[in-house]
Amino acid sequence: MNEHATCKRYRAPAAPFARKYTAIDIALLVEMDKANEDVCGPAIAHLLQRAYSVYGDTRYKRLSTLSVSHLYNLRKSTGYQALRVIFIKTHPVCNSIGVRKVPRPNGRVGFVRIDTVRQGDLDGIKGVYHITCVDAVSQWQVEACVQGISEAFLLPVLELIIEQFPFVILGFHSDNGSEYINGPVARILEKLRIEQTKSRSRHSNDNALAESKNASVVRKHMGYEHIPQKYAKPINAFYQETFNPWLNFHRPCMFATEIISPKGKIIKRYKDEDVKTPLECLVQLKAKGWVILKKGITLEALQALAKSKTDLAAAQEMQRAKSELFERFVKPKRRA
Repeated sequence: MNEHATCKRYRAPAAPFARKYTAIDIALLVEMDKANEDVCGPAIAHLLQRAYSVYGDTRYKRLSTLSVSHLYNLRKSTGYQALRVIFIKTHPVCNSIGVRKVPRPNGRVGFVRIDTVRQGDLDGIKGVYHITCVDAVSQWQVEACVQGISEAFLLPVLELIIEQFPFVILGFHSDNGSEYINGPVARILEKLRIEQTKSRSRHSNDNALAESKNASVVRKHMGYEHIPQKYAKPINAFYQETFNPWLNFHRPCMFATEIISPKGKIIKRYKDEDVKTPLECLVQLKAKGWVILKKGITLEALQALAKSKTDLAAAQEMQRAKSELFERFVKPKRRA
């Protein structure tokens, strides 16, 4: 019998297991996360897959098969954390206009939700207002910016928003705010034969899609700090020229699969295979006959625009344009 006591060896094995994902893969993942500002795991996994399968970038060959669960493991790894520096951001009117009901698209594209979010105050001075308009089925989204929510500012931008959708608008839903529930807006919608609806009382989910986009898109990219109203025009130009095309051609969204439970309740499940860009969703819905495109607009033309640049290149171009926009902001000093 051996007289020496056995002891555990605390050292690396002579032949360790080979790593599947290298430091180059980690750097590519960091680059994709930075460009898209850390969207959810399924969306990033979808972008990595598209980078290899759609755009033919062989650097993403290994990452194209990355599972969502292991993606979160890589985000927690030392190599990933060493390349990231994370900054934490600071944290009812009665009117007869519009029908008080929740829209029922029944799979059809063209029923949009709209909401307004303010960019913060500074010593009582109001900032710009962002307008979020998103289709309830395809999640095709248009962002706009105005100086104020009076008719003089809002009406021209509202017409611009409707023009930016590639399909015919059938329904227009908002909350009960007076910026949309008023005579001039109602006349514009009536002229275009668009049904106007508004949220019901004690039904906060009626306009939840637009409100969730305010958080996941507007607040994520524009932040919470005050932006003076005079910069509404350049922000609107940034939205129209760069941001909105990136949102609809290159930013994946989560789409729910509805399951009927044994008790008859509708349960929504968000599966990895249901992650797609709004354009990808639009193509699928068009094949089912649920999309009415505007005259002169074709899916082939939209797909050609989407393939003119990769998802990563589009995100990086958007980030550069956003940085140039932010450098133009000269914020007023606080009063003593």
